[in-house]
Amino acid sequence: MPHVIVLNGGSSSGKSSIARRLQELLPEPWLHLGADTMVSALPPWLLGGGDGIGGLDDGDGTVEVGPVFARLDAAWTLGVAAMARAGARIVVDEVFLGGAASQQRWRAALADLEVLWVGVRCDPAVAAAREAARGDRVGGMAAAQAESVHEGVGYDLVVDSSRASVDECAGLILARMTTGR
Repeated sequence: MPHVIVLNGGSSSGKSSIARRLQELLPEPWLHLGADTMVSALPPWLLGGGDGIGGLDDGDGTVEVGPVFARLDAAWTLGVAAMARAGARIVVDEVFLGGAASQQRWRAALADLEVLWVGVRCDPAVAAAREAARGDRVGGMAAAQAESVHEGVGYDLVVDSSRASVDECAGLILARMTTGR
């Protein structure tokens, strides 16, 4: 059984809902950590762009990452990996803004751990409708990220939350964890 499950998908693709369902279904406790956890831990002055991260509160849905955020994000990744090495089982809920380069950073950090890489796909129109219903995201982010976060990324399993329910997606992940298929 893996130590880490990495769920990668765009904003409003269903990653957090799938992660919470996995926490309910898995026999051991699993922590749910990810992009939103990291961003909520930042000081407010890093949330307006520049050296930090921009586009989360306004704009056209494009997220801009500055050098200070990138450095903290790299440290965050290593910290999550250290927690897994210390015995915590972790569901990582991530948005690979850098596509393959983002996955390479995570692969390096998790190199000696058993990891299940899961792509969470969602039709851009469905993700945009979820984004609008949530009301806590900048319009356009879901559509902008729906495909780009998957470019060049390799997965053990891909689920499509626009065609399958949260329960079905979580079930596919559990089946892959227990049977390898």
